[in-house]
Amino acid sequence: MPQIDVYNMKREKVGSLALSDEVFGAEVKEQLFYDVVKAQLASARQGTAAAKERSAVSGSTKKLYKQKGTGNARQGSKRAPHHVGGGQAHPPRPRDWAYRPPRKVRIGALKSALSLLVKEGRMVVVDSMAFADIKTKAAAGMLKTLQASKKALVVDGAGNEKLKLSLRNMEDTLFLPPEGVNVYDLLRHDTIVVTQDAVKALEARCLK
Repeated sequence: MPQIDVYNMKREKVGSLALSDEVFGAEVKEQLFYDVVKAQLASARQGTAAAKERSAVSGSTKKLYKQKGTGNARQGSKRAPHHVGGGQAHPPRPRDWAYRPPRKVRIGALKSALSLLVKEGRMVVVDSMAFADIKTKAAAGMLKTLQASKKALVVDGAGNEKLKLSLRNMEDTLFLPPEGVNVYDLLRHDTIVVTQDAVKALEARCLK
């Protein structure tokens, strides 16, 4: 069972925490990262691309000229795709790109990502992150003191509004509650700063 140091906001060690071996000491499976991140990015697509086909563009459907005897190629409508202003052949249609991998795959990828961060020493556990006021400067100073990199993911309970709002204006820094932690955001940040309570919530989420 892996152990990790617990710090306060001044990076003073205040204890240690035993992590679940099944969640934070799992085998890192990169294929699961690919499967889940691909699904996340596909689900984030708007899917609103669209164009008009020949039946949707404006214009007369009258035959342009008689079939034979003009010396021109036969034409049936000015709406045809090869005419200027005509409809597009096989145009894109609005569609939903979202799909959802099986739960075992999603949870396995989350365990792999958390285990990778612990293995590489990129997870910082803090006893609590409480601010008296909403101050971006104070939040930036805390992350600097904790030696978190510029691209940091901060995880605490959804009720910690002061922390959430203090981090909101910081570029490359993201606040998430434990139930919102996902593989894509874990992999695209260099460091995860998480409270003890959030660690327990993540374990409960992965083991239920």
